[in-house]
Amino acid sequence: MPAEPLRQQGASRADSAGGLNADALRTWGLVRAHLLSDVGEKTFNSWLKPLQLLSVSGGEVRLAVPSRFMADWVKNHFADRLRHAFAAHIPGIRNVAIEVGAIEVGAGAAIVSEEAPEAAPAEADAGEPVNFEPRYSFDSFVVGKSNELAFNAGQAMASAVTSGKAAGFNPLFLHGPTGLGKTHLMHAIGSQVLAANPKAKVVYLSAERFMVEFLAALRARDTISFKRRLRSADLLMVDDVQFIAGKDSTQEEFFHTMNEIISAGRWLVISADRSPQNLEGIESRILSRLAWGLVADINPADFELRYNILKTKLSAMPGTDVPDDVVQFLARKIVANVRELEGALNRVIAYGNLVGRKLDLDFTREVLADVLRAHSRKLTIDEIQRRVADHYALKINDLISPRRAREVARPRQVAMYLAKMLTPRSLPEIGRRFGGRDHTTVMHAVKRIEELRATDHELDRDINQLRRALDS
Repeated sequence: MPAEPLRQQGASRADSAGGLNADALRTWGLVRAHLLSDVGEKTFNSWLKPLQLLSVSGGEVRLAVPSRFMADWVKNHFADRLRHAFAAHIPGIRNVAIEVGAIEVGAGAAIVSEEAPEAAPAEADAGEPVNFEPRYSFDSFVVGKSNELAFNAGQAMASAVTSGKAAGFNPLFLHGPTGLGKTHLMHAIGSQVLAANPKAKVVYLSAERFMVEFLAALRARDTISFKRRLRSADLLMVDDVQFIAGKDSTQEEFFHTMNEIISAGRWLVISADRSPQNLEGIESRILSRLAWGLVADINPADFELRYNILKTKLSAMPGTDVPDDVVQFLARKIVANVRELEGALNRVIAYGNLVGRKLDLDFTREVLADVLRAHSRKLTIDEIQRRVADHYALKINDLISPRRAREVARPRQVAMYLAKMLTPRSLPEIGRRFGGRDHTTVMHAVKRIEELRATDHELDRDINQLRRALDS
């Protein structure tokens, strides 16, 4: 049947029925195939595959997702793309509504099969080997002081899985802010395991995907298959575990999956944006299990590591001439995370190629004016607390606790002093961020540190060292 008659006929039948029919379902399959090709398999599987078509009526398409988090994400990132994709097949589509909740057969909605559409390549089940990103290998991971432990632990884990010899720890828990290399390391581990043993069963999924698959299995009354797929893995890797915070049933299943994997002598790698001790909304028994293995943090890169990352990236781009002063400038100014750092370099090179300009400092400042403004004075109280806690071998919770022991009180005063000196935050706001303290407490801390710096050379050296670290 020609494409245009199909679109007209599908729109007419769907609108008249106020729900779904064969043409609407066929259109949904075409839309899914287009989205899979457009956004790539990984993004499609994580965010768009769980979508279910409810109805096509009155110029509106209604789609359902299993969680509020996923609904918000799809609305923010894919709403326009979904609308355009449907409008290409059904003229008159003006809106795509994303709803939350289980879909019941016979309640005016039809459940669309979760199998990939005929026009799209078949997707592997959650328990089947995945195709890891080739760029994310151990060889391409630039190592520095801030990520050395995590890198070595990742290599040890991959070696243990492939050799069957004990790594001395299990699970491996990687944590750090976004964009610093956690996902890179997890892909590197999985890639090395599969390269050594293509028959190894490696499962890699996000915590959000874990939850979505588990809830789908509950609705389908087929949790046995879900458990079997994950718990039979030789290596199970779960990314961004903080997203299951507050999800009691998902945490229950996750806990038993962890126990089954470890008890059976298989391997587990978990990542999160913070350490187990600072994960909120996660059951204590899960946190205890995570801390039982090796906890490896990935801290923000210092100047030396940022510089080496840029030089390594440029070495893979033959024919691209970027002066060293530009590389150093980027390494000093773009400090948030590695993704933004590499993105800034890509932007400068691309603009230079497009307009035929020489890549010098003036041109770099011109191209990155908006980025540089965003990064100026972007230091946060959270970052100061983390740096101070690390420097004095404390936990962040110690700095905001009511404890008054000298080994905690003095670092707390240092952190308050730095927050006042290096951020535009008010005294009351700083006090609130340190356990709800009064602004007079912050004033006293600032005055006391200023007095001590004149006589306590060790304290003054500590503060200078912290300021350099925070400014780098």
